[in-house]
Amino acid sequence: MVDTRITEWMARYGIILMRVALGIIFLWFGALKFFPGLSVSDDLATRTISMLSLNYISPSVSLPVLAAWECAIGLGLIFGKFLRVTLLLLFLQMMGTFLPLVFFLSETWTHFPYEPSLEGQYIIKNLILLGAGIVVGATVRGGKITAEPKPTHEAEIK
Repeated sequence: MVDTRITEWMARYGIILMRVALGIIFLWFGALKFFPGLSVSDDLATRTISMLSLNYISPSVSLPVLAAWECAIGLGLIFGKFLRVTLLLLFLQMMGTFLPLVFFLSETWTHFPYEPSLEGQYIIKNLILLGAGIVVGATVRGGKITAEPKPTHEAEIK
């Protein structure tokens, strides 16, 4: 009985809580980037963008743009507005987030490929953010988690 109620509560509110928590993370980390030196990822982020742009985009431009981008993702997730665009921005940002693992091997790995440095660990933890974005994305057309899923046709046969 208690287990059923807890499971129902988690099914009802889990996606919303995950979406808002994900939004808070993006808004918070994005806001830090507006203040140079507050985000531990400033240097890697700006150097990654410089490499991608063949040094056409300077850190003085790329960091505020990245900060605004992440804040926009955060606000979209927190308020649940424009989720398709918000998630597109999230997935594009996530692709860039993993590039330092390849571009800056000596900084992101203590021993490649099995022992990431602290910076590498900071990047790898983004896999959970990516997974959360995928789960939120599964709901943009009304998908939901149910506490008592209906059996599929295959399950009925067994």
